[in-house]
Amino acid sequence: MAETAEARLKRMTMRSWRRGTKEMDLILGPWADAHLAGLDAARLEAYELLLAENDQDLMAWIFGQAEAPAHVAPLLGEIAAYARARLVPKG
Repeated sequence: MAETAEARLKRMTMRSWRRGTKEMDLILGPWADAHLAGLDAARLEAYELLLAENDQDLMAWIFGQAEAPAHVAPLLGEIAAYARARLVPKG
């Protein structure tokens, strides 16, 4: 039985909020809530690949400590910008 689109989004949202590190929960969870439903198939697939990465690598890529792989770099850049806008104090 194939996974429905609704079930896939729900699973991906849950995985975004329950990463294993609180830092990644706070970066991916809000982004998923705000953007997942509006992603096209290709970007959903890219996000699925991103969710398969470990948190230590994701944090290094987001914080600019290492270069992200090409298959997730564009989407990860968007997620990092969204997180900075939400979490970094202005001023």
